[in-house]
Amino acid sequence: MKEFFKYVFATVFGIVISAVILGVLFFIVFVGMISSIGSETETVVKKNSVLYLNLDQAIIERTPEGSFGSLFGGSNDKSIGFNDVIRALKKAQSDEKIQAVYINVSAPNAGMATMLEVRNAIIDFKRSKKPVIAYSEVYSQGAYYLASAANKVYLNPEGELEFKGFSSNLMFFKGALEKLGIEAQIIRVGNYKSAVEPLINTKMSDYNRQQVTAYVNGLYDTFLTGISQTRKIEKDSLAQIADQYKIQLPKDALAYKMVDGLKYKDEILDELRNITGTDKKKDINTVSINDYVKSLTTEGESNSKNKVAVIYANGDIVGGEGSDEQIGSERISRAIRKARLDDDVKAIVLRVNSGGGSALASDVIWREMVLSKKAKPVIASFGDVAASGGYYIGCAADSIFVQPNTITGSIGVFGVIFNFQELFNNKLGLTFDGVKTGQYADIMSSNRPLTPAERAIIQKGVNNIYDTFITKVADGRKKTKTQIDSLGGGRVWIGTDAVKNGLADRLGSFSDAVTSAAKKAKLKDYKVVEYPEKIDPLKEFLGSAKDNVSAYYAKKEFGENYVLYKQMQKAISNTGMQARMEYEIRIK
Repeated sequence: MKEFFKYVFATVFGIVISAVILGVLFFIVFVGMISSIGSETETVVKKNSVLYLNLDQAIIERTPEGSFGSLFGGSNDKSIGFNDVIRALKKAQSDEKIQAVYINVSAPNAGMATMLEVRNAIIDFKRSKKPVIAYSEVYSQGAYYLASAANKVYLNPEGELEFKGFSSNLMFFKGALEKLGIEAQIIRVGNYKSAVEPLINTKMSDYNRQQVTAYVNGLYDTFLTGISQTRKIEKDSLAQIADQYKIQLPKDALAYKMVDGLKYKDEILDELRNITGTDKKKDINTVSINDYVKSLTTEGESNSKNKVAVIYANGDIVGGEGSDEQIGSERISRAIRKARLDDDVKAIVLRVNSGGGSALASDVIWREMVLSKKAKPVIASFGDVAASGGYYIGCAADSIFVQPNTITGSIGVFGVIFNFQELFNNKLGLTFDGVKTGQYADIMSSNRPLTPAERAIIQKGVNNIYDTFITKVADGRKKTKTQIDSLGGGRVWIGTDAVKNGLADRLGSFSDAVTSAAKKAKLKDYKVVEYPEKIDPLKEFLGSAKDNVSAYYAKKEFGENYVLYKQMQKAISNTGMQARMEYEIRIK
């Protein structure tokens, strides 16, 4: 018995000691993580510096405060807000310490309208007469689109420049669901509402093929136009180069004047040394765009009490608070309300980058937009995507700004109810039985198919949401419901077409939208304030640690196919009433 207690005591003691040691180690690591985020050194920009513009990081709407999520993704998970890139390039024009900009980009992680914003900021910087040099070993098409804005574009002599045109490939899950014994029961309004097609089709419908063809061609036209203007190559010639796949080797890129030279990095550094007057034996003074943003102060900015509030609405639209990567109806509507009730805020700009989401959450935000519009000028600035619910929340604005390559519209509604009966009964051997107080008590149950009566009830609800949607768009756009219905039905439009058909007012940048808001408020002197407040990175990390770890391992497992995995995950999770455009558009 003594031996028994001896071993038990030893075991318990060992467990306690191990727990204490692990706790201490966790505390040390935890404090270290906090210190690494909180103890940022002050950025000092030296004379004759080069602004290093790394565009391979994620270019998002707003630069985050800091991210614990990078612990699971390394330095590649760094990101910067496009607004900060624009602000930094604007400041660098007049900064005597900055002598040049050096662009490094191979595969940018950004949407097309975001890239256009950054590209235009680079072009604007060149007005300072300071050189902009781009260099890469490999240029994807998106990378070349950004790099082509530079004064000089260089490619590694053994590198690669991809220039082949655009394509759109969609993944369909119907066959996989059938093999699993899962039926996606779809209720929708609009032949073009294609978000549900991957669940019920094995290929694109004629309606979807029509709209995808239209907007892919529109995106491609904007792409070619931009490159043509900065590289001084005819647009038709660029199209021919891509169609015939003429850029196969680095020397081809040089021959067709897509690049200005084939050089190694040391040669690029020598060129930068000449520009900055740096001795060949010394390192060039460089400052990264991320650090340069941190060095910017409010010095020189307006001290006026008059404000233009910019409210960022980015990501899926969800009920509740949401995260910095979501449009939480409570969080965003509260931000709009705060700006509306602040007498110093004279105008509001709603910056939207969203493919939509919950129809109800969209309506909650729309209501605050309507109330704000009665109190002060309200402008909407649409980014990469402002479609379906993303369009819903902005349609009440006094004026809507889009980029030529913004994806918008998709005015439609759908509902998805999954039926797992075959999976449960025939594949897993599970059966269900029970009682109910009425024939509709278990409506939308996942263990059996909908009855015709239940489907009719749900269809009635979807029809009602769609009617509400087009009514509110018609009110906001000062058109009839019939006119909006003809543009709706889930149809997706590119920015240039949206201006033509009246779903948007003007082609213009984010800065143009802010300027317009100030003009409508008759402001000559003002400062810009941003809403909502950024979520504390520590709180967000602790609240989503499980998701961060899962995403990290999923990225490692799926590699380049992680995007497809996310697409499948999102498609299957689209239950309930949705105002959403499902596709994510990226140039590779």
